[in-house]
Amino acid sequence: MTMTDTPAQPHGRANKLYFAAWRWHFYAGLFVIPFLAILAVTGLMMLWIAWIDGRDGERTPVIPQETAQAVSIQSDAALAAIPGGTLKQYVAPRRDDLAALFRVDLDGEATMVAVDPYTAEVIETFPRRSGWYDFFDNIHSDLMLGVTGDRLLETAASLTLVLVATGLYLWWPRETGWRRALIPSLGRGRGLWKSLHGVVGIWMSLFLVFFLISGLAWAGIWGGKMVQAWSHFPAEKWDNVPLSDETHASMNHDRREVPWALEQTRMPASGSDAGLAGITGPVTLDSVDALARTIEFDGRYQLNLPRGTTGVWTLSRDSMSTDSHSPTTDRTVHVDQYTGKVLADVRYADYSLPGKAMAVGIALHMGTLGLWSVLANSLICLSVLFLCVSAIVLWWKRRPSKAGRLAAPPMPRELPLWQGAVLVGLGVSMAFPMAGLALLTVLLVDTLILSRLPKLRHSLT
Repeated sequence: MTMTDTPAQPHGRANKLYFAAWRWHFYAGLFVIPFLAILAVTGLMMLWIAWIDGRDGERTPVIPQETAQAVSIQSDAALAAIPGGTLKQYVAPRRDDLAALFRVDLDGEATMVAVDPYTAEVIETFPRRSGWYDFFDNIHSDLMLGVTGDRLLETAASLTLVLVATGLYLWWPRETGWRRALIPSLGRGRGLWKSLHGVVGIWMSLFLVFFLISGLAWAGIWGGKMVQAWSHFPAEKWDNVPLSDETHASMNHDRREVPWALEQTRMPASGSDAGLAGITGPVTLDSVDALARTIEFDGRYQLNLPRGTTGVWTLSRDSMSTDSHSPTTDRTVHVDQYTGKVLADVRYADYSLPGKAMAVGIALHMGTLGLWSVLANSLICLSVLFLCVSAIVLWWKRRPSKAGRLAAPPMPRELPLWQGAVLVGLGVSMAFPMAGLALLTVLLVDTLILSRLPKLRHSLT
């Protein structure tokens, strides 16, 4: 982000377009830089906390032994640690040297209990989603401000798309060639900072757009109201099994845990003869776990217990919950709590095309594809931080001599191709409502207030 300290009007069609793009780049940057910095820092912290320590005690170590205790015995130990609690979930360990996790609810509070699967001894208990990962996740998701924070971040992310577009226009090689655009020019002072800012920006632009779009899919308006509405798995594919009034989204707890493509799909219901052969004999925690292993839920998977008289046992594995390193292995299986029959078996291949894209996009966004994705995402986060810092440095080096002046680049009085700009603005507004609202606000402020300040100051002197 750079600035000018002169009210002089640019001459020539190309210069007018350049200064107009520069002005929008400046104002968009004013708003989004603090939010981009917050997202980059919290994203970086989440990446490495998840890789090193995990979430909810999932990397609690144990000493492997020859034989593990039955899951029901382990769950009894977990329940004994929370007297009066109700078992809600079992999370199988991903490796033989890690603890099993049980979620136990009491008086509306969820507690995670880490249990040694070989001795059935409780290792530790802690409130669910209370670690450092979740602290940074809460900031990354909504700034700890709820709906207000979600809307602010959605606006910032939407405006960053404008920032990227105008930045690319400003740095696009016209007469200098691609070498200058892609390789920084070594020098001193503001010239070096400008070159580094532009080169890093052009290299990171595609990745940044991807992270913005995939992040916006979680946002309340663009994700929840516009995108997800046309991407849900049709429950009719489930061989006419009875359906509950609740959707899969009811299995979320504060944060999204259910695969994005399934959230709006109704849950199947227990209590009929429908379904495919599953469990033979009593339907218990142990027999459901045995079924999970039989149908190739190896390593870590999650088992949610039935809720209510029509609830179902739900076996799930997805990369968003760090159950696996590949979104193509996503799978959700529902089992009738009375008959043990399989009511639904949803895999990645069953998702709609947007659902598949979102599953892969989330995994890339969260860096859950292995160490390489953690390192790649870390580089992107650091690059975003550099762009934020270098933008401030560029402004500082070009700051006006008089304190209290922003000195934005001048807006040309006559803008060529303004009809095209209006159409682009309308398209952005329809695709990203919060960006449209922000653009309209900035346009009104710029037209009614900022553009009049020089005249007002001149009349007062």
